[in-house]
Order: sequence, then structure tokens, then C-alpha cells
Amino acid sequence: MPHTLDAAAVRTWCRLALRALGRAREEIDAINVYPVADGDTGTNLYLTVESAAQSVDAVFDGYAASGSTPGVAEAVRTMAHGALIGACGNSGTILAQLLRAMSEVLAEQPDAAGLRKALRAAAGSAYQAVAHPVEGTMLTVATAAADAASASCQGTPPVAASRDNGEADAPDDLAAVAAAAYQGAHAALARTTGQLDVLGRAGVVDAGGLGLVAVLGALAEALRGDATDRLPASPALHPPLVPYGCAGHGQDAVGDPHAVPGGPGYEVIYLLEAPDEAVDRLRRQLDALGDCLVVVGGDGLWNVHVHVDDAGAAVEAGVEAGRPYRIRITHFGAAAQTAATRPATAAGRAIVAVVEGDGLAELCAEAGAVVVPTRPGEPLASGEIAQVIRRAGAREAVLLPNEDELRPTVAAAAERLRADGVRVALIPTRSVVQGIAALAVHQPSRRFDEDVVAMTAAAGATRYAELAVAEHESWTMAGVCQAGDTLGMIDGDVAVIGRDVAHTAVTLLDRMLAAGGEMVTLVLGEDAPPDLADRLRSHVRESHLAVDTVLYEGGQGSRLLLIGVE
Repeated sequence: MPHTLDAAAVRTWCRLALRALGRAREEIDAINVYPVADGDTGTNLYLTVESAAQSVDAVFDGYAASGSTPGVAEAVRTMAHGALIGACGNSGTILAQLLRAMSEVLAEQPDAAGLRKALRAAAGSAYQAVAHPVEGTMLTVATAAADAASASCQGTPPVAASRDNGEADAPDDLAAVAAAAYQGAHAALARTTGQLDVLGRAGVVDAGGLGLVAVLGALAEALRGDATDRLPASPALHPPLVPYGCAGHGQDAVGDPHAVPGGPGYEVIYLLEAPDEAVDRLRRQLDALGDCLVVVGGDGLWNVHVHVDDAGAAVEAGVEAGRPYRIRITHFGAAAQTAATRPATAAGRAIVAVVEGDGLAELCAEAGAVVVPTRPGEPLASGEIAQVIRRAGAREAVLLPNEDELRPTVAAAAERLRADGVRVALIPTRSVVQGIAALAVHQPSRRFDEDVVAMTAAAGATRYAELAVAEHESWTMAGVCQAGDTLGMIDGDVAVIGRDVAHTAVTLLDRMLAAGGEMVTLVLGEDAPPDLADRLRSHVRESHLAVDTVLYEGGQGSRLLLIGVE
């Protein structure tokens, strides 16, 4: 009797895939030579699937209280969403797209015919997500899996399967289709050694493809119970592996820019909230900046992966498209050695911070920033920012907007400066507490790219909250507020509504620290109650023993309190 996919099988699939990748993690890392020989493909795939599995577990836990379970549509979509938000590296990002495309089909048709369509849709979607697809990679393995699944209902060899979407709706076994896809993927994996020169020279199969085989094997096992999560030894793995970093292991040119020595020095990954039309432009911008570009997702949420030399420009492109967050920038060590001959002098670099309030202006100036003051209700022109840099005679500039609404203006200033020949990076700080965190790690003696990476990472690791007073009645994420209510906002969304300022501030702070943190930064506005600082510091000492507190008199008029948690 034909099988169907249910939520429990999705959960089992996630767990088995995580187990399989955990076992194969070191092996996959060891054979990772393409697109960059950085030895982390196995780790990235594991972390991606771990995020998917945790998301599915969380959904099941949510239903457990009522004694019910989620439906298959919710389970597969949750798995795909978890993979998307947790995707790491080039291979992890592609895997997230494969799972997303599969989930869209399986949510509506969780049977054998649906699995065939899902695998075909996944392969096509992954090719579209990669800016410059290359054969002999996990894309090839995904296509072979789809071909084999299609052929399983026709009684023909996988290579004879049609590449269109017209798979027959034969009443056959779902588990048999999954097993056929796994076998087709494994056979294609063995062939990758001969399809990509760098793999042939190293004597290995594609690392991402090997990880995909593990995930498909887990699916087959979840549906039938076979021990397919044990990765079979591929003939391509028999030659001795060259240790990572040694001559011959992906270190010479192979006719593709992704593996050329002296290539891009940074891997940039971030989640992005943006409309489809903005992402099309983003793809073009990032493709011009670097390589290994993969943009996956949809419905307003995207995962962006690219290798570039100018990490700041890659992040800024995301800012222009929408709202980037969870920004991760990794420095390729070999590229750093090549670039080390390009010195940057401290005297030629300016850090520009847009801030409101005399106290914050003084604080940022002491930290080495050129301050552009702003006041509520007074628009800021991009020309003002550009003029500050011109007067300073800086050849390099790092811009900190410190406010969501100001990012378009600051981005326009960046374009003006680039036209003048200034090297510019815009760090998308959404609150001044993120700007303070970025300034705290700024080192003028560092190379420009290294300074931008460190500052971006520090800002991205700082969660922020604000305390303000509602001006009128309004609907919010936390319910209806009345004029005069105190609003506690986390990452821009209202999370707490109260009448008492101090009580609302304490509740907001507890919400922030519930997710963890080692240091709290408090920035008091000019209208903050005089005893608010003492109340909050005492609360942190009594309720959050391991957390340090730093207090500043910011003097901003638009917010009673700013909170940063690192």
C-alpha cells in the first residue's frame, strides 16, 4: 500500500539527517575543495539541518500541550523555514533552497507523485538561486535525484527520465521513490570527481553533494526504515585525501574564479527582509561585487550568501534592498595574506555617526567618530553627511546611521562619496546602541576591511530596545495602546505596553535578558525620570547576577531610554 508523508515522518527525517551529517561532518569538511577550500562544508550543512530540526521540534512541542500534532503542511514548511534562517555557507544556503522548494509541493501533495514533483522543483529552484551554476556540484546531484525519482514510476533507468514536470501520478510507494532518488544521487555523486577539475586533482567527490546524499538517505530511511543514513563509500573517495591547506588541495586555479588564489577575501551571509523586485536588483549588485552568489527564499524573507572583497558594500547592498540582519562575515585567511600589502592609514579614515542628543554626540566623538547631529522633526540631507567627509579629507569612510529611517539618507551620502573616489562602507546600525558597540571595537590601525568586519559583527551581536511614550491611540504587536502609554519596543516592534515608566522599563529589560546577555547598555533620554537609572541598575544586580551594566546620559528627546544587550 502506498505511503504518504506525515508530520512525524518529517520530524524523523530531520533527526536522521542531522545524525547522518553529524557522522559524516569531518569527512565532508576534509574533502571540501570547491568553491573555496575552507574545510567547513560539513559543518555548515550540519548547522543548517540542525536549525531545521530544532524548528520542527519546537512546533511539535507547541502542540504537545493540547495532546495534538501538527499537520504535514506545517511540518514541512517549518522545516524549510528553519533551514532558511539557519543556513550557513554556500552549501547550507543551497540546501535551504532545495528544502524550501520541496516543502511547497509536499505541503499540498505528500505522496509519491508529490515527492517526484518536489525533487524536480527543488533542483530547478536551486539552479535559479545560484548566480553561476557549475556542474559536478550538489546542483548536479540534486538533478540526478529528481531524474531517478521520475524514472522510478516509468520502469526506466534514471538517465532516461524526462526533465520536464510531467511525472506520472502512478500509484506506487512513496518510500520507493525516496530510495530511488537516494540511489540516483549517490551514483551522480561518484561522477562529480570527473566533472570538475579541482575535484579530480584532489581525488574527491563534491563535498556539498555528499551532504545532500546524506539528507536524501535520511528521507529514504524515515519513510521505509532502511539504514540508508550510513554513507556508502564512493569509489571517488578511495584515493588518499590531501590535508586541507596543503598544495594540491584546491589551491591552484581550475579555470573558475571561485577557486582562484587571491580571490575574494570575505564570505558574507545575512537574512534579508525585502520584496521580490528589490532582490532581483540585489542579485545584480552582488554579482558585480564578487562570486559564489546564492540568494534563496521568498515571501519577503531571503538568505543571502556571497564571497567578496568589500564586505561593507555587500551589506550595504542588502540595506538598499530591505532590512538585513543576522549578518555573518567570515575572513578567508589566505586572502588576508594576499591583501595585507594594501595598507590603510588611520589618518585617511573617518567613522561617521549620526546621533541625536548632546550626550550621545559627546560619547561618539570621544570614541573617535565624526558626529552628524540630528533632531526630531528636522530632516537630514545626504549632502550634509558627504560634506563632513569631504572636510575631513578622508579617503575611507565608515557610516553609522543608527536609525532605520535614516538609512536611505546615509546610503545616498555613500553614493555621493563613492563618486568622489572615497572608499565607503555603511554598517546598518538600527539603533545608536548598535553604533556604540561598533565604535567600541573600532581600531584605526587595522586595515579598512578588517575594521568594517569587526564593527559590523559587534553591531550585529547587539540586540536593542527602546522606551517611548505613545502620542495617540494605535494598534500594536502587543495590543491597543492609548495616548500617554509607555511603549517598550524590541527590534522596532512594540513588545510591552504600560502606564508606569519604571515598571515598563524593567519588564522590557527582563524580556531582553531572557534570551541571554553579558552586558547591558542603558542610554537615558532627556525626559527620563530621575530615578530610572538607579531602578534599572539595582534590578540587574538583583535579578541578573552575571550581567554588567553601563549607563550613559544620552540626552535624546525622541526616546526615554535606549537599551542594548550584548
